[in-house]
Amino acid sequence: MEPVPGPQDKYELITRNLQVCGVGGAAWDRLGLGSGSVRARFGLGSGSAWARFGLGSGSARARLGSGSVRARLGLGSGSARARFPAGSHPVPIRFPSGSPGAQSGLAPPAQEVLGQEKLMSILKERELRIYWGTATTGKPHVAYFVPMSKIADFLKAGCEVTILFADLHAYLDNMKAPWELLELRTRYYETVIKAVLESIGVPLEKLKFVRGTDYQLSREYTLDVYRLSSMVTQHDAKKAGAEVVKEVEHPLLSGLLYPSLQALDEEYLKVDAQFGGVDQRKIFTFAEKYLPSLGYAKRIHLMNPMVPGLTGSKMSSSEEDSKIDLLDRKEDVKKKLKKAFCEPGNVENNGVLSFIKHVLFPLKSEFVVLREEKWGGNKTYTAYEALEKDFAEQVVHPGDLKNSVEVALNKLLDPIREKFNSPELKKLTNAAYPDPSKAKPAEKGTKNSEPENVVPSRLDIRVGKVISVEKHPDADSLYVEKIDVGEPEPRTVVSGLVQFVPKEQLQDRLVVLLCNLKPQKMRGVESQGMVLCASSLGEPRLVEPLDPPAGCCAGERVYVEGYEGGQPDEELKPKKKVFEKLQADFRVSEDCVAQWKQRNFLTKLGRVSCKSLKGGSIS
Repeated sequence: MEPVPGPQDKYELITRNLQVCGVGGAAWDRLGLGSGSVRARFGLGSGSAWARFGLGSGSARARLGSGSVRARLGLGSGSARARFPAGSHPVPIRFPSGSPGAQSGLAPPAQEVLGQEKLMSILKERELRIYWGTATTGKPHVAYFVPMSKIADFLKAGCEVTILFADLHAYLDNMKAPWELLELRTRYYETVIKAVLESIGVPLEKLKFVRGTDYQLSREYTLDVYRLSSMVTQHDAKKAGAEVVKEVEHPLLSGLLYPSLQALDEEYLKVDAQFGGVDQRKIFTFAEKYLPSLGYAKRIHLMNPMVPGLTGSKMSSSEEDSKIDLLDRKEDVKKKLKKAFCEPGNVENNGVLSFIKHVLFPLKSEFVVLREEKWGGNKTYTAYEALEKDFAEQVVHPGDLKNSVEVALNKLLDPIREKFNSPELKKLTNAAYPDPSKAKPAEKGTKNSEPENVVPSRLDIRVGKVISVEKHPDADSLYVEKIDVGEPEPRTVVSGLVQFVPKEQLQDRLVVLLCNLKPQKMRGVESQGMVLCASSLGEPRLVEPLDPPAGCCAGERVYVEGYEGGQPDEELKPKKKVFEKLQADFRVSEDCVAQWKQRNFLTKLGRVSCKSLKGGSIS
């Protein structure tokens, strides 16, 4: 890997597709960073509508009118087709080879840049010293290819690169890595990160690997932590860690220390710059504010955009459905991509497109859309903007896009899977991330003891959107609802809400649905879930469906605070009474927030609540 020659070339290589901040005032300069740089899209625009298109393993066909054009709705290898009346949308219509659609590319917006003068002045004198750190918590996922590809750029630019395995940070982050697992998870991270780097051709001998506890327990570092704690306000510490440290209503002191430790790492690793995701911005500005208070220099900060997860939100180690793990089997990759949010023509918060943009294009400089000859055959894109434009204009179909990502991703993951196929690394993986269901084995001699933990993460609770509401044909007190929970087809749910909620108040509203109860027939109609509602404790009995936060999408996961990382049961066994045991501690707080044992029900956008039933039960 030969370094590029001049300071300007190095600067452009280091900063392409990144945001740079530090060593400056409050204003932001805008500077384009090369032809490949485009601004990542964050957040949801007003009026955004989301739809989920799923994929069965077999093909399904439906006719919705004569004189129609053929459109594909399915994802994955099993194609689902439907006929729609001509001119209908937003279904991506398939055109034969040679059909129009591509126009000239759009000029990419510039990235935010501040501190480029300092960066350039260092490059004129010597090589840049930079570090990237990762807290050793949940299993690394495919979004880690984004910083790894930038580390390759840094090395090519001649930078001295340190990779920090922040084991102490992992423990401070609300104990996501328990102390007894810290060493095992740090070993796992070190092995898997090195495997990722090797899979994309990054020479390990040019990197320096450091563990946080190698220096963070020293007398000097500890004294600096105390010095900072005498200067940093609780407000600043909480604000700095808001997007990185898991937020709870009553934060632990450990979480408030996290930003101070990360700031001090810059001084103790003796670097000029720190590299991280844009979710680190508040910690970076915290470091800029407080390091000079200790007599230490401000550092430059380089930020890569966050890759949206498969559900459209940030890809997170603690949200199972949002990510593809580096060791996921090929069948798991296929399954997760099938469920991924990829609405036809919609490029906003599209996790599949974002993965192509931030991972596959930087690594390969091109992306090949694989498709049958009758749909135009394979097409190679050498610029992401052209692919995004074709997808927006529905020239590229979601099914083809997902299949193509699946092939490209498995090529990256194969060498990592192969390395971890050894008995030694299998043992390490299982020890570092033990099966939660085996955490508390049954006591010997107890005949009917239950080995599984009865914890809220076993419940598959999702945001649903009510598509239709009808009276049950054979029961006056029951509604039959069709509810979209992010699956190929809406679920049929029977609810006893006729006496409590008018039909028109349910139509088109968001609800909270328990999805992994065993389906059961209610007066002849099979119910595939339960709408969770708050109920008053006194008479007359009042009932209100729980409300997800505004802006949620159908299919988003609802979890209990502190139990984000568990995997829900495929189906709750009635005899185990898991839901019943947990439901006994479901309550509505005095500020109308849904809780389990005083821990809030949450989505990625905030707390689940009800309108008015303070202190009520939830069922």
